[in-house]
Amino acid sequence: MADTQQVDARAERKVARLAREIGAFSKAHGGAEGQVAHIGERGARIVLVGADGGWGDLVAPTYEIAEKAVEKAGITVHESFDGEFAAKVTTGPYEWKRMAGIQIGG
Repeated sequence: MADTQQVDARAERKVARLAREIGAFSKAHGGAEGQVAHIGERGARIVLVGADGGWGDLVAPTYEIAEKAVEKAGITVHESFDGEFAAKVTTGPYEWKRMAGIQIGG
């Protein structure tokens, strides 16, 4: 029983930390929306897109923790990263250079 309580407490602390990070991102970018995606054994990725087009991501140890974190942060969550949501992302010279490097094997 004590082990379960320890795991639950650890998970809740992780949820709270992720929610604070999401909130800080949202505040820095004039608001935020997100999408949660499974990334295999590593857990789940929370992709964040700010109202200003800035973007970032966080990794949660489980999909459940990621879902709880975005809920606690109070942001809009999308089912997938496409359409109007994806179009909100602003890319700059760095991203274009990285994409070009990937295409030409760099």
